[in-house]
Amino acid sequence: QVRLVESGGGSVQSGGSLRLSCAASGYTYGRPCMAWFRQAPGKEREGVASIAADGSTDYADSVKGRFAISRDNAKNTVYLQMDSLTPADTAMYYCAARPLGGISICHGRALVTFGEWGQGTQVTVSS
Repeated sequence: QVRLVESGGGSVQSGGSLRLSCAASGYTYGRPCMAWFRQAPGKEREGVASIAADGSTDYADSVKGRFAISRDNAKNTVYLQMDSLTPADTAMYYCAARPLGGISICHGRALVTFGEWGQGTQVTVSS
């Protein structure tokens, strides 16, 4: 059974940084597409960053240049480094994975294409 566990959320002031981690376990297939999503109160869940099996990355325009997604394959862990945080980044952040499909599907970050989800970690940015 696939399990994703996020950690690293917290409260920071505007301009600060956080690094989220997502530890994955239970995979019986190859390296999956991994992504980070976020959901603010009253808003839809949105994809912010993704990393495909080939290591390519993609970002939502709202976080481009500030967030960086990476993976440590030996640890089966994906990270989201978040810099220059603003109150608009306040949300619950979720890690998600999909096992198959090409790079374009991975970086499309459509919610329905991701079958495994973590429980989320809260990020709060104060002004």
